Amino acid sequence: MAISSRRYRLEHCTVYHYSEPVLLSHQQLHLTPRPLATQRILTHAVTIQPAPTLSHETIDAFGNPLTEIAMESAHRTLDIAAHTTLDLVAPAAVEKTPDSAWEIVRDALRYRAGWRPDPSTLEATQFLFESPRVRVKRALRAYASDCFTEGRPLIEAATALMAKIHGEFTYDAKATTVATPVMRFFEQKRGVCQDFAHLMISCLRSTGLAARYISGYLLTQPTPGKPRRVGADASHAWVSLYVPAQGWIDFDPTNILMPSLEHITLGWGRDFSDVTPLRGVINGGGEQRLEVKVRVEALRDHDG
Repeated sequence: MAISSRRYRLEHCTVYHYSEPVLLSHQQLHLTPRPLATQRILTHAVTIQPAPTLSHETIDAFGNPLTEIAMESAHRTLDIAAHTTLDLVAPAAVEKTPDSAWEIVRDALRYRAGWRPDPSTLEATQFLFESPRVRVKRALRAYASDCFTEGRPLIEAATALMAKIHGEFTYDAKATTVATPVMRFFEQKRGVCQDFAHLMISCLRSTGLAARYISGYLLTQPTPGKPRRVGADASHAWVSLYVPAQGWIDFDPTNILMPSLEHITLGWGRDFSDVTPLRGVINGGGEQRLEVKVRVEALRDHDG
């Protein structure tokens, strides 16, 4: 029988080492997975050393859990570890019946006189435009144009775009950094999951469609005959496309698949800059060195 749910244990550890004392540090943490209909948080805890002077749990502009902390004593190391246990439920299968042609969806998202969109469509419109890491360009619309041919169903066209990006771009962990612009990735055709996601989102928005950036984790599969390496997992990124008849549909262009029970959602935003795991400002510190370790462990499956 098909697997209907899976339980996971997550560990996400971040350590900053500073050459000089940090006298004051304010940080925002996106380390709490977002509760969803298909994702139930069982336990979650974040440990921080040194202990923060202030700590506040809130929700960001996109509905993601956010932790704000401040350290007001001198320190040379900042150690943050998030530990989570959660259950994933397999999402409903994407309907294979012909959906709306992509042009109909594009036109439905356009502002016009007297427009009265339903709440879900109105919410989706914030993901139509350029953002700090996503570009809207004629060159990207042209790149996607052979996938978005006249009258083609939206999901079929988006699946073709995912396959095109996967086939023409190479995963290379050394080719880019978190600051690499999406157009540079488009030119050099080498990068990481963040780049694949930013490019597909840029192509979709350049075509007039609403797409958002999903930050999360992926359970990596071992080479046949070999055990899964502990520590082989990492933060991951993929794309979600607004489909009026079905809601938001996820696509993973790095792995050319539609996420299910192996993708754990941390949160979403316009691009990576909205859901960085850790960001903030410090006073002092000198040079800094960053260590990040992620472990994703599947505990058990349940058959449907």
